[in-house]
Amino acid sequence: MLAIVNRTLLGLIGAALVLGAALVLVSAAGVDWTPYEGSSDVLLSAADRRRFEGRDWWWPVVIGTLAVVLLLALWWLFAQLRRPRLAEVLIDQGESGSTPLALLRGRALEDAVAEQATDLDGVERAHVSLSGKRTAPRARIGLVLGPRARPAAAVDALRSGALKAARTSTGLVSLPAEVRLRAVKHRPERVT
Repeated sequence: MLAIVNRTLLGLIGAALVLGAALVLVSAAGVDWTPYEGSSDVLLSAADRRRFEGRDWWWPVVIGTLAVVLLLALWWLFAQLRRPRLAEVLIDQGESGSTPLALLRGRALEDAVAEQATDLDGVERAHVSLSGKRTAPRARIGLVLGPRARPAAAVDALRSGALKAARTSTGLVSLPAEVRLRAVKHRPERVT
């Protein structure tokens, strides 16, 4: 979905820029059918610039609109730099190694590993995201540990439990994982 939105927005912005550049080039060449009257014409005349002089709301609205456009453009840029999630994992290859026998949705594998990780002793919540190639995925796992959890034991149990099960069920030789641990934050309880 994000790719469709990106292509559409880039196409519209590109078309607007090409049209504007062509309009400027044609008007600079002296063709009279454009809205501008040649190379000496300006984009905003003195009358256009002075039209909103007495209105206090005009410039804050212009600056606010430009600020919103800038923030949306920055959000879009940072959305492009985000790591994409893996859509599917190649389960097994045939004897020739060229055709996949099965494809597993990346979200399904993420959910399965997260569910097994939350069943571990001391783990309150788990979040898993896959990245990389579909033949060689990498996992990023975030574990929220309870107050009595032992981090080393939780990571060992994750490695020997959920990650090993994911490797064997998908037929992967390896499944590198980056695990981030956090402690759960409980609200203080009142003792009476």
